[in-house]
Amino acid sequence: MEEVSFFDKVYEVARLIPYGRVTSYGAIAKYLGAARSARMVGWAMNNSHSKDVPAHRVVNRVGVLTGKHHFEGTNLMQQLLENEGVKVRDNQVVDFKTLFWDPMAELK
Repeated sequence: MEEVSFFDKVYEVARLIPYGRVTSYGAIAKYLGAARSARMVGWAMNNSHSKDVPAHRVVNRVGVLTGKHHFEGTNLMQQLLENEGVKVRDNQVVDFKTLFWDPMAELK
């Protein structure tokens, strides 16, 4: 049986983020038992655009759209979030704590 790569595990978790919610790179890393691998989760998101992964729902630990330059166009990440009802101001998710989806709590 083929072992699932870390990136594929990241994509599995990211696909579970509900519409209109966001999570962080670190929260996904922690859920996968690799708490110090937030940057690697970011690399996975950067490589996810052809894999049907809602990468726009993954932001940094305070809600900043740090991955936005990996999306086509200048504001695509923000537009995708706003299409789901997520307000963004100055590249940061408004009401981040309210909209935050924690896989440790939600995926038991």
